[in-house]
Amino acid sequence: MNIVFKKKVGLENKETKKFLADVFYPDTEKKLPLIIFVHGYKGYKDWGAWNLMAEKFAEAGFFFVKFNFSHNGTTVEDPYNFADLEAFGNNNYSKELSDLGVVIDHFSKDPHVDNERIVLIGHSRGGGISIIKTSEDERINGLITLASVDTLDRFPKGDAFEKWKNNGVYYALNGRTKQEMPHYYQFYEDYEKDIHRFDVERAAEMAKAYMLIVHGTEDEAVEVKQAEHLHLLHPNSELFLIENANHTFGAKEPWTDSDLPQDLYSVTEKCIDFIKEKLK
Repeated sequence: MNIVFKKKVGLENKETKKFLADVFYPDTEKKLPLIIFVHGYKGYKDWGAWNLMAEKFAEAGFFFVKFNFSHNGTTVEDPYNFADLEAFGNNNYSKELSDLGVVIDHFSKDPHVDNERIVLIGHSRGGGISIIKTSEDERINGLITLASVDTLDRFPKGDAFEKWKNNGVYYALNGRTKQEMPHYYQFYEDYEKDIHRFDVERAAEMAKAYMLIVHGTEDEAVEVKQAEHLHLLHPNSELFLIENANHTFGAKEPWTDSDLPQDLYSVTEKCIDFIKEKLK
């Protein structure tokens, strides 16, 4: 089967700014389910083994899209590095949900897509964003979370919060790149003014889509109990735990192997089977 790749597709969002998406799909006349992958905090569309995962989904008969949030710190010119820390510092949940809406609107109109079969796959913080979007957008039929958070209230607490409020910025070290990545206080202000909308627990309860919750039992960034919590909140969800898997299911940046790490391979196979079963 021939796979069609369209890399660095430019998308315009009047509420944010231009950003990029990649598309993978089999060369066929059939209309295909639309799968949209939503990256997490300090993530981007080309991180680690996401390209290999995208190819697997395309080979399985899906129209697979992954994209960079407009304010994730990458740029249209340099999508592989955090070249715009000012944009990163000015990111917030409203912008991410707006960008995701643009992606859904754009690709649901593609002639290769069956727009009655749309699935979001969100990793880490992208899982929380995907849960909220699914609760808001009835076009979404399927929801898969990978190592997802169960709350978006992941801000500094106590004295650290007061220092952030007074200084207007705090910095988080990126362990891989060694960059001090800014978070401007507008991030919290945006969250606070729309706190009901950003309630992941409420959104999980309200979401009508089929839901698969995937988590590694040795996740070092998001505790597995958050997956168990999401499973309780969405009564028709399925919980799939990968024994001893970490937050990225064995992937890292850069990923130089031509094969998926075993844990991410297991995740991908499970996701494909779930979608094929639920969205017949």
